[in-house]
Amino acid sequence: MPHVLSQTVTQLLAQWANGEEGAFERLVPRVYDELRRQAHRHFRKERGDHTLQSTALVHEAYLRLCQQSSARFANREHFFAVSAQLMRQILVEHARRHRAAKRGGGHKLALDEALATPNTRDVDLVALDDALLELARLDPRQSRIVELRFFAGLSIAEIARVLHISPATVKRDWTTARLWLHHAISQAANL
Repeated sequence: MPHVLSQTVTQLLAQWANGEEGAFERLVPRVYDELRRQAHRHFRKERGDHTLQSTALVHEAYLRLCQQSSARFANREHFFAVSAQLMRQILVEHARRHRAAKRGGGHKLALDEALATPNTRDVDLVALDDALLELARLDPRQSRIVELRFFAGLSIAEIARVLHISPATVKRDWTTARLWLHHAISQAANL
């Protein structure tokens, strides 16, 4: 069943990219639950009193996806990777607005055990985004792997398929990127 669902999603993505009327509307019910799971993963890492809710995050990502009518998605994983990237952008924009309104603070994001260290439980979402942008300038692929693993929740194998690289390369880049991000975020926190 998951393979059939994946194949159907991929077919609907191709139809949408080709401008077939109604393809996006048929796609949404098939991907909505997974988008909600992605949003929920984001909010499990957020502070408890966050003013944005997971449903609102999904709907904002949906609106942004609708605006990308010329987007071409290679497959289901690629679509969810782009969706996760949009959700990250929305959360960072929200955090920056909140930070500007509060003049400090910022949203805290609990990094998963793979990225966090025992003495660092929470990371400022804006600081993480800034560090990812810097990493993207140094090594775009490593930045993309972090984004796909951390924000999209893709497995090593799924990331390898999306990026057309080997799982071993994904693992190696994931390890290097985690170390680099930990260092960069620690440096920013000490400023």
